[in-house]
Amino acid sequence: MSALRNEFFAPEVFSSGSEFNGEELVIAGCSVSKLAAEFGTPLFVIDEKDFRDRAIGWKNALEKNFANHAGSVFYAAKSFLSIEVAKWVDQSGIGIDVCTGGELAVALAANFPADRIELHGNNKSLEEITRAVEVGVRAIVIDSFIEIERVAQIAHEKGVTQKVLLRVTPGIEAHTHEFIATAHEDVKFGFSIASGAAWRAMEAVMTYPSLRLSGIHAHIGSQIFGIEGFALAAARLIELLAKYRDHFDIQLPELDVGGGYGIAYLPGEESVDPMQVLGELSEVISAQCAKFDLRVPLISIEPGRAIVGPTTTTIYSVGTTKSVELDAGQTRRYISVDGGMSDNIRTALYDAQYYALLANRRSKADLVSTRIVGKHCETGDIVIRDIGLAVDIEPGDLLAVPATGAYGRSMASNYNHVPRPAVVAVKDGKARLILRRENLSDLLALDVVEPERSI
Repeated sequence: MSALRNEFFAPEVFSSGSEFNGEELVIAGCSVSKLAAEFGTPLFVIDEKDFRDRAIGWKNALEKNFANHAGSVFYAAKSFLSIEVAKWVDQSGIGIDVCTGGELAVALAANFPADRIELHGNNKSLEEITRAVEVGVRAIVIDSFIEIERVAQIAHEKGVTQKVLLRVTPGIEAHTHEFIATAHEDVKFGFSIASGAAWRAMEAVMTYPSLRLSGIHAHIGSQIFGIEGFALAAARLIELLAKYRDHFDIQLPELDVGGGYGIAYLPGEESVDPMQVLGELSEVISAQCAKFDLRVPLISIEPGRAIVGPTTTTIYSVGTTKSVELDAGQTRRYISVDGGMSDNIRTALYDAQYYALLANRRSKADLVSTRIVGKHCETGDIVIRDIGLAVDIEPGDLLAVPATGAYGRSMASNYNHVPRPAVVAVKDGKARLILRRENLSDLLALDVVEPERSI
């Protein structure tokens, strides 16, 4: 039997508007059975009010804890972005952090104010930089020496002085999966403080009249719950700001401490509370600035998962079930759903853990050790490796997997030529498509037959 049982609705992993009404799961007043019947499955269901509340909650927490030193909250678009979501972000009064030309295009298509957009990325193309400069993004976060030259040249050609931040690596490895821990030395991102690269980059930017260095940025990882990593990173970043002040006799006005705030994926876990974590971070930054006799800079943050992750639940239809004999006479039940690694790669990529609930009815049947798997031709196509689920789950039942708003649809693929799922926004008992389901015509649209030509 799985150590993780599934006998109850766990509100800590579902959106704030979700409930089990005794008969089935209801999200923001919408029955999952009706949602599945109307829009099909797999289906991402995003609780619109919950998203807006979380975005505003982070904004309020930053402003309350940093007061006159509050910079901006930038929603990390990589976690999930669509035109409609970009509009929600705009209406919440926060910014957007984009890291590709595609993400920038989505934000601009939503008429998102360019002066509230930050451009990230470790390999920005000339076209991406040019577009960002042309539309007047708030800042470009520079990631390499080559990029310093590129941004400076393009800004010069466009006749503007481009505001930039430098992404630095403070040498902190967050206690998380190594593939998403991004601030130790051996990573592709940013300029190392320890090696002196960050300081050399600061000096290099100062040689270009078309660049205005406004501050530094760091991101220490993802799915982080404690303050320790943020505190140590802040200390090293502020020391670098002090060195810059002492050398150039001017203080850089901004410090962006990134994101990475954790959320609950399993019952019994808790999501990071923005008021608490930013309160603790404010104390750390204030103390460090006092140590170096620095004014507290404008502090910005970049939550993505912490805003969108808990807002969304994936609804799957059960296709087949079977039991597999294990050692010592034990068995494991396999439940195959109509999605899998094409809509949630995180289990395969990061060994991520999720929860699941029989969503269309209540079962009183015994629980058995169960593995939820997808429909793809891949042994690693696993949604949940081991969970206790009712033995009477059968084809046609619906399973709900919560906390899938971040890095689900945004990392979705067409593996095995499976169309990517739809995204439906729900609010006050009403539902609407914000991303339609792909169809077979979409999958075939890029195939071409051209005559050969000499090149």
